[in-house]
Formats: sequence, structure tokens, C-alpha cells
Amino acid sequence: MRMPIFTFFRRRHDAASVVARLRTSSRLPLRTGRDGAPRSHGALRSTLKAALIGTAVLVPPGVLGGAGFGYSDAETLLLKALREIRFAQLDHARQTIGQLLDRYPNFRLAHLVQGDLWLAKARPLQSVGNTAQPIDQLQGLRAEAAARARREIDSVRADQVPANFWRLPPSQQFALAVDVEKSRLYVLENQAGRLVRVADFYATVGKAGGGKAREGDQRTPLGAYVLQGSIAREKLTDFYGAGAFPLDYPNVWDKRQGRNGYGIWLHGVPADTYARAPRASDGCVVVSNPDLKLIERFVTPGRTPFVIATSIDWVDPDTAGKNAQGLLTAVERWRSDWQALDTPRYLQHYASNFTSDTQRLSEWREQKTAVNAAKTWAKIELANLSAVQYPGEKDLAIVTFDQNYQSSNLSGQARKRQLWQRIDGRWQIIYEGST
Repeated sequence: MRMPIFTFFRRRHDAASVVARLRTSSRLPLRTGRDGAPRSHGALRSTLKAALIGTAVLVPPGVLGGAGFGYSDAETLLLKALREIRFAQLDHARQTIGQLLDRYPNFRLAHLVQGDLWLAKARPLQSVGNTAQPIDQLQGLRAEAAARARREIDSVRADQVPANFWRLPPSQQFALAVDVEKSRLYVLENQAGRLVRVADFYATVGKAGGGKAREGDQRTPLGAYVLQGSIAREKLTDFYGAGAFPLDYPNVWDKRQGRNGYGIWLHGVPADTYARAPRASDGCVVVSNPDLKLIERFVTPGRTPFVIATSIDWVDPDTAGKNAQGLLTAVERWRSDWQALDTPRYLQHYASNFTSDTQRLSEWREQKTAVNAAKTWAKIELANLSAVQYPGEKDLAIVTFDQNYQSSNLSGQARKRQLWQRIDGRWQIIYEGST
């Protein structure tokens, strides 16, 4: 049995509108379900509508959690219960929520839904969470319900990928991306040079949203980062849960923009908590402990790219590759001119505002001119090259590669990072340094 409001949701897939409806649901009387219990037309019902709509746009089986990787079953069970409520199968929903709480007894949102389900036997439900919970906690749980339901109403095709990942080398098996507005962390697998979305997880971000600029602003940074390492649970307080992965914030671009702060991590939650509200951290990205243990399998410390965007732009994989062509051509010309010891052409690839870790362009030009003049030949090879378009900066990209340098009087290997910026229609280097 489908209520009239369902037509609204099927007609409009605007997620912002749906979430707004979740937060301002009308308080209509309940109707009797198949088991004789009253059914809500209010916020609980609306949450269900949002979840169920996903049947029209749900990612096909085998994509999320595919390739043999585990996937958090907590959210799956929660959304199953919501669908059962939607179809007035309240006894089934109680059983599903019971299974969920047997596995995850600290899942507070599931407790809230369970309470609503039992309360539905006695009286109409006016909103999600008809309890004596403190209002701030209740609002946080309602926001979490809306964020989780939103996962299934977003009409992103299964074969689409974030536009930021222009190129990943075969050695880079996975990449991670966070959508701040959706409170979602996505895992992409590099399958023979082609990205495939394999999992996604509910995530908490900063209390003030995204766009970190200064220490203590309670915002999550927006940018292209690398998960630097892994900190085991035993070395942390319970606040960080199952472990943590520090990000390289502030990175080179952040510092050029005058951004500061430190200690931005991907981490878990305390033992008495399954998940936090969508906006609850001081700037870190936070996931449940079971989800963090799954995400660990996708992380290579020091290598795994970690993109954080206000809103991810989803495109076809071929589109992402085409967007990278101009940049990759510029990188190859830079390498070729350097190898040819054509110093004037080589230096033309560097922008007027270029800096290294220790030098500005004038110092860099003087040093490279002297070094190249002392050589009779050079051979430069670039391997494991990645190119990531910087979120919010369409004309900025981070290029990382392993460099094998050989010449008549010097040889060496290094892992390098460059910032390339499109200036007046031409890609130029504004930063170069070792990782």
C-alpha cells in the first residue's frame, strides 16, 4: 500500500528536498497496518519513503561490497527494517531491528527505531524518536537517519566515479573519497586501469561542515590528501575507537592558501557508540569501528589518495580519463625537455609563482641551469604516475610519481609530488618536491 506522498518522492529525486522533508515532516494521524498497529504519516514514515525510493536507483548487487570485499551489514539491516515499515510489515521490522541490535547493541539509531516500532502498538507516532532523549541527541539521530536514507535516493549510476581521479597507476589498487554534504565515504578499486566503486560507508564530518581554514574551526578540510600511516587502537584513547589514519593536512596547497591546524584523521568511535551524528567531529572524518576495520583493507599508508569534497561530481570513467589528457601531455613534455637537457624549454614548464620546499623560481632556475650545463646526457623515467584533480579547484591537479634519474655524472631515484595549475590555458608547475 503506497501513500500519496510516495508519488512525490518518485517524481522528485532532489536529495536536498527529500532531506528537508525528513526534517519537517507533517504530523498526520496514523493508519492501521496489516498487523493491526497504527502506521505513521510523520517523520518515521517519511524516513521510510526516502529509504525505499532507493529501489528505483539502487546500485546493482555485486558493486557495493563486490570483488570479495566485506560491507557493513548494520546499515543494510537498518534500511531493510525501514522498507518493512514502509510496507506496514511492522512485525518483520521489529525482527530485523532485533537482529541488528543483537549484532550491534551500541547502535543508538537502531534503538530509536525499535522504540518507535514498539510505541506504534500503543499510539500514533508523531515524529522519529518519541522518547525522552535530550533534544540535541535526538536531533543528531534524526540527522543520521536522514543521511543514511539519502544513500539510496541519490541517482548515481553504478559505473560512475568521482571526477577528481584522473589517473591512478596499476600499483595503486584503491582510492577513497568523502562527500561532506552526504556524510558518505566511497571506496574505488582500480581494476586494470579503470576505477570501479566497490563500497560506501556512512561518515561523520566536522560540526561546521567542510572548508577548514584555521585551527579550532571545527571544519573538515576540502582537498586531495594521502592517508599517511596507521595508528593502532592500543596507542590511542577509547575516543578514537578501532584505530586512526592521519591525513597530510595541511598539504602544500593548504599552506599556500594560509590554512593551518593539525591532527586531521580518519578514525573510529568510542566503544559505547556505533556511530556519531553527521556533523559531530572537530574536523576529522569518523566512521563506525566495524566500518573502519573494513576500510583498513583498502588503505596503503603513504600511498592511498583521499579526496574530500563538498559534493562529489560523478562522471563516467572515460570522462575522467579525457579530462586528464591535457595535463598528462604537459607532464610528458616536461620530462622530455628535461631529458633532452633543453634547459630553456624545461624551465618554461614552471610558473612565475613556483616554489619548491626551499626555493623560489629564480633560485630554481639558477640551480637547474648550472646542473644541466654540467651533463652530457640524461635519462628520466617516470613510473606509478597518479593525477588527482583538486576538489573545488578545476584548474589544479596533484601529480605524484616515482622518478628514476640517470645522467653522465649523477643517478638516483625519488618519489616526487608536483602541483600543476592551468594558467592562461596552459598547465604549469607551481610546486615540486619529494614526498
